[in-house]
Amino acid sequence: MRDGWGPDLLGAGFEQLTLPLALPGEHGQLVATLVRSLPHPLASWTAPLRDVDILYVHGWSDYFFQKELAQFWNRLGARFYALDLHRYGRSLRPGQIPGYADSLDEYDEDIELALEAMGQRGRMRRRVMLLGHSTGGLTLTLWAARNHGRVAALILNSPWLELQVGALARQAIAPLVAARARYQPRGQHPVVDLGFYTRAQTELGVIPTPEYQSEWRPSQGFPTHPGWFHAILVGHATIADGVDVGAPALVVLSARSTPPVRWLPEMTSSDSVLVDDEIARAALRIGPLVTVARIDGAIHDVFLSAPEPRASAYRVVADWAAGLPR
Repeated sequence: MRDGWGPDLLGAGFEQLTLPLALPGEHGQLVATLVRSLPHPLASWTAPLRDVDILYVHGWSDYFFQKELAQFWNRLGARFYALDLHRYGRSLRPGQIPGYADSLDEYDEDIELALEAMGQRGRMRRRVMLLGHSTGGLTLTLWAARNHGRVAALILNSPWLELQVGALARQAIAPLVAARARYQPRGQHPVVDLGFYTRAQTELGVIPTPEYQSEWRPSQGFPTHPGWFHAILVGHATIADGVDVGAPALVVLSARSTPPVRWLPEMTSSDSVLVDDEIARAALRIGPLVTVARIDGAIHDVFLSAPEPRASAYRVVADWAAGLPR
């Protein structure tokens, strides 16, 4: 183990570092976990993104396991880091409520400690690009807006920027959710995930992998709670009012959505979690320089799609990142 870094469950080429948090926890200390994958020394001298650090944050009921995503960035010369937020994945401890947070601002400490471990505390010495999926995309967008100008770029993979039922319905239910969150923040919600998204990934063959941890990514998702849902709605309302992430932003998402009410084969080539038209509209409120790329045949996690749309998404991201100012 070097400087706290030790082997990761993803195997050769991956290391992890535990980041103890000052944030109080209900069952022992809360921690975040940073995973890294470094480029080949030759790529770090010659590749186009050799001066770039990527920081990836996963979505709801998720954790980092996408080795191919890390290797994609490494081939471009970037140092890749992925953060398992507290109460998620590698950071989840016995007795903790999986994924729970009272506010998305809670993750500021996770992100700051990750940047410090990357050698990026204070003034950034290398270009930092944030990469967020789904709820992680919402979290990073809000963080970037509060930390204007600290990163070189924001890349969002199907970010959860708006509720599936749209802004008007969100505004109607928000007071009810807020009221329950005040008095019963950790109460139970009915299960709404019927497991179709996990089934789509299984049929595509992207899960399980030998290192895959299904207990960190259950097929029907984590149970949800009023306090957490209120935090999400506050985030959505903030985006709807307009923010500025202070950097160029790229949003990649599917060209189509399929409502998750019953299993359909189309779920292997569309987003069965979010309504992508809503996300595309909301994306235009995160800053003055936003590129939206709709990937035909992609699923909710664009980088877990079938080979053709996945390759298309990687091309879009590589071309966009290479065109950013240095």
